[in-house]
Amino acid sequence: MTAGALAAGGLRVGSELTLRAIGGIPTIEPGDDLVEIVVASLSRAGIALAQGDVLVIASKIVSRAEGCFVDLGGVTPGDQALRLAEEVEKDPRLVELVLRESIGISRKKPGALIVRHRLGFVSANAGIDASNAGRSDAPHHGGPWVLTLPRDPDASARDLRARLSERFGAEIGVVISDSWGRPFRRGTMGFAIGVAGVPAVWDRRGASDRYGRVLEATEPAVADSLAAAADLVAGQADEGRPLTLVRGLHFQTSSDSSRALLREPEVDLYA
Repeated sequence: MTAGALAAGGLRVGSELTLRAIGGIPTIEPGDDLVEIVVASLSRAGIALAQGDVLVIASKIVSRAEGCFVDLGGVTPGDQALRLAEEVEKDPRLVELVLRESIGISRKKPGALIVRHRLGFVSANAGIDASNAGRSDAPHHGGPWVLTLPRDPDASARDLRARLSERFGAEIGVVISDSWGRPFRRGTMGFAIGVAGVPAVWDRRGASDRYGRVLEATEPAVADSLAAAADLVAGQADEGRPLTLVRGLHFQTSSDSSRALLREPEVDLYA
């Protein structure tokens, strides 16, 4: 493969990627135009998006812009939520909201509720988050504010990508990320829940290794890798860096969505 050629599957990764967290993102409120905010932040940083750039955007600011706030004070738990809340020792109102955002329970124990989200992936508390979820511009019913994940992160990523690509005259990729824990490993890391433009998975099956052996199961999770790398520079506390620019990835525009990353339930041994 020549230096400028793309590997099978429309992707080439060189020996270097650069990541830069873009500062200056204000607190996002419902109805804010994320594209205009991103463009302004890039402009202040002296950055123009170029062909092959990937923007990794924290799901929280997408949720905030799309108004995915819930005041737990206004949530009435049903019988199932009340029983389950006692079992897992969680706020019944939160458990009710988790059930509404889920299609099934994967694991449960005191202090932990792992569910299959309505979007297909498995996560704790259906990705509902109370950190950095406050707001003061709406009536309050006495409970803490929480944020659900965007209703359709892939659609949100496609819209952001289309508008930003048009604005800069360059084909870019967009990944919407969230931070989750993982089975068998401590700690959280970034995962892709919305993907547009960039391949979600790089299927290398049929290629050969350095010794001529044909690869049979090698499928790097490109979008998850980008989300995990960006998570390091974005931070998860009070850093206020929800936007990361990744440069150095060369790819053909892909129609992949985040669903390409999901293992089908019938072959998921840990569902």
